[in-house]
Amino acid sequence: MDTLELLELLAHPVRLRIVHAMHGGRELTTAQLCARIPDTSKAMIYRHVELLATNGILEVADERRVRGAVERRFRLRLDRVVVDADAVAALSPDDHRRVFATSMAVLAAEFNAYLDRDAADPAADLVGYRQHAVWLNREELENMIDGLRRVILPLLANQPAPDRAQYLLSPIFFPVEQPPAAEQR
Repeated sequence: MDTLELLELLAHPVRLRIVHAMHGGRELTTAQLCARIPDTSKAMIYRHVELLATNGILEVADERRVRGAVERRFRLRLDRVVVDADAVAALSPDDHRRVFATSMAVLAAEFNAYLDRDAADPAADLVGYRQHAVWLNREELENMIDGLRRVILPLLANQPAPDRAQYLLSPIFFPVEQPPAAEQR
């Protein structure tokens, strides 16, 4: 599957939420995914799990018989959900719009699902959704991104544990204005 096909596959809010739910080495059944994404119909979850499995994004980790039916536990194939910098550079502006809109739809759906939980407590859970406008030249931007990577990348290896909650972290960077022509020289 090429990168554009991968982005097309993942550019659906339900499929992207399934991928988020599977991170951290989790092995979940479709029923468990339905419980984690309760605002989506079971039929839709089953359909998207099947599509992700057919395309190699999810793989069957285990199967067992439960009351005459086969229950499958799935796991995420991290090697199949990587989008490299060259692939991103090849996207058209319309592709970027579509992927960004999907990402924002997923972010809103995940946040609403969090707020709909009985025990949701944004203050106690240190929920944050701040925006900061910063002035950066190219080198400063690259240094900031490298610093964030140094902090975030080791945390991506964390596995689920009784004292851990999964947080959705969504750094977004884009220039909001162009420097004046005289400053570009």
